[in-house]
Amino acid sequence: MPDRNFSDLPSYRAQRRSVFSLRKFALMATVVGGVGAAVYGFHAPFGSYDGLVSSAHAQVNQDLKQVQKPVGFADIVERVKPSVISVRVKIEEKQSADDTNDLPFPPGSPMERFFRRFGGPDGFPGNRGRGHSLVTGQGSGFFISADGYAVTNNHVVDSAEKVEVTTDDGKTYKAKVIGTDPRTDLALIKVEGGGNFPYAKLSDEQPRIGDWVLAVGNPFGLGGTVTAGIVSARGRDIGNGPYDDFIQIDAPVNKGNSGGPAFDIDGDVIGVNTAIYSPSGGSVGIAFSIPASTVKQVVAQLKDKGTVSRGWIGVQIQTITPEIADSLGLKKAEGALVAEPQPNGPAAKAGIQSGDIITRVNDQQVKDSRELARTIGGMAPGASIKLGVLHKGEEKTLTLTLGELPNLKAAKADDGSDGDSQSSVGSDLPNLGLTVAPAKTVAGAGKDGVVVTDVNPNGASAERGLKQGDVILEVAGNNVSTPEDVRKALSTAKADNKNSVLVRIKSGDSSRFVALPVGKG
Repeated sequence: MPDRNFSDLPSYRAQRRSVFSLRKFALMATVVGGVGAAVYGFHAPFGSYDGLVSSAHAQVNQDLKQVQKPVGFADIVERVKPSVISVRVKIEEKQSADDTNDLPFPPGSPMERFFRRFGGPDGFPGNRGRGHSLVTGQGSGFFISADGYAVTNNHVVDSAEKVEVTTDDGKTYKAKVIGTDPRTDLALIKVEGGGNFPYAKLSDEQPRIGDWVLAVGNPFGLGGTVTAGIVSARGRDIGNGPYDDFIQIDAPVNKGNSGGPAFDIDGDVIGVNTAIYSPSGGSVGIAFSIPASTVKQVVAQLKDKGTVSRGWIGVQIQTITPEIADSLGLKKAEGALVAEPQPNGPAAKAGIQSGDIITRVNDQQVKDSRELARTIGGMAPGASIKLGVLHKGEEKTLTLTLGELPNLKAAKADDGSDGDSQSSVGSDLPNLGLTVAPAKTVAGAGKDGVVVTDVNPNGASAERGLKQGDVILEVAGNNVSTPEDVRKALSTAKADNKNSVLVRIKSGDSSRFVALPVGKG
């Protein structure tokens, strides 16, 4: 497609004015010639009149063809739309005999009784609660090969009992799920029967901010629908998981577009639409797509073995905030802070400790914890790598062999309480807004550190997420086991003119670092 730029609008208008002038000239030549013939009784002497008019009209038509018109997307849509499919699934839903949690009405209210008796529209359970039912869901997807392989979102086909796809020409096919990857929310399906399907190509290039983008999908089950917008950002983290690297597109993408493609103006897929920003539940014109580079890596493994294997070093990591950087004496808030290495993991075996900062993987700098997770996750288990590590201000290089990232496990709910484990006996730390007690004196808190027994809701610690039951293991790199150890570490930091102090916290089964202000007094 020729490059047509709206910035050339003044030029475009100038060309139009030129064409209109030529039209006027041709019209005047016709009128003058006609008058001359009528008055003087001759026909275009020397043959100049007919040639003049014909030449003027020809020039007008030629210039009209050369005038650039505002760009449209019809040619692109006509080419790529047949590759997009509607994905319809049926999911078995288990229900209890007395399922009243899904209704938005108070128990016993007239509306609650109405929907219990007569049922309701989608989203209201009506007469439910007799074993099992099949819930229907809809999304979008697109073919990536002529033999029927297609990409969609994991959340579209997750736990599906039955999958059907409808193509752009209205034909319906059964499909099976080849593999899914919950961590990136991608799934690969295969149409059963049929062949020679029109398919889309995944882009080999990263989109630029400001590029046009077309979102094609099946919102609300209406059939193929196209919306247009631009790429407004890259590398977005929306809290979906450790591998968040979304393309933000500003286009009206709606529910039901999940799994559908986002095309560039060359007709290549730059991403898979997976989420929208929606305070109200409807589109506000902001959507997020999984980059084509990620889709390629994941789909290749799903097609090969139905699952995705990722490298793993076995650490709990967190991003270094400016406050944490200040407490560690770092010039820049860069790198990934190791909250805790997992026992017997590759990192622990290589000598990485809590408080270390991973700054480099092989020759690649690590900007933050997300970049480290994506880099390691993109490597094959068993690969040998070198990590650049900052250990207590000293730079060193460690070599380790990547393990394989364990399968997803359900997170264990743990609010930090265990019977009578929360004791009211403790020592106040007013500067931090905390009351703490030795962990070994509080039932269920373990033997290391000091346990938080009370938190001032208006204090600095509460603002940073500390809660009752958390265990403080270290302050400023020093192990603590009594409130006095904590006070001593704070006094030392204050004497060193530090604004904040780094505290390692254990909450349930996870650890993290928090920078707390030293304060005064």
